[in-house]
Amino acid sequence: MVIVFHVKYTINLEEFLDLPETQPASEYLKGEITQKPMPPGENSTLQIRLGTVINEAFLPPKLAHAFTELWCDFGGQSLVTDISVFTWERIPRTEKRRIANGFEVHPDWVIEILSPEQSANQVIRKIMFCLSQGTQLGWLVDPKDESVMILKPDSFPEVKLGEDILPVWEHLKKFQLSAREMFAWLSLDNREPNRSINLKSSNSHDD
Repeated sequence: MVIVFHVKYTINLEEFLDLPETQPASEYLKGEITQKPMPPGENSTLQIRLGTVINEAFLPPKLAHAFTELWCDFGGQSLVTDISVFTWERIPRTEKRRIANGFEVHPDWVIEILSPEQSANQVIRKIMFCLSQGTQLGWLVDPKDESVMILKPDSFPEVKLGEDILPVWEHLKKFQLSAREMFAWLSLDNREPNRSINLKSSNSHDD
């Protein structure tokens, strides 16, 4: 069940951050505190597999890093997306060059996996806020109808199905995954191998 508390003019981001943490995590967006639902089996599977595939493609050449259930505070809001992807140079680091615990910047790419009890419009609003703050790509994955809505700044939404290739950044086009291949992960009896993913890229970083 998704619990939504409507709080008007009585709480700001700093006050929200002082509240006790909840399980599942709660988010603060546009004056509303929303507790995320516990991910059902399909959502959990897609979240783990997508995060793994993205990191297998982008971590070795130091292009990007995918994080699951990462808390990000930016634009006066506090959000936890299912998967947040940051380009290599934008990953917050400590003085010792370790990954920071606090992320006060927008992700470059957000992926939300729609749960059965979630409002699609509510999740789209969350992705659109990210886009307004600098995020370059949003995926809204719907396991029920096996579709992926693609959202980009200043562009009309697109819906990808079947053999459609799911888009990533322009310089990362060697990463190719179709909607069909992704949703095939949900079938344990599926024996059809996935298309091989080219992990090589000339746009790697050294630090």
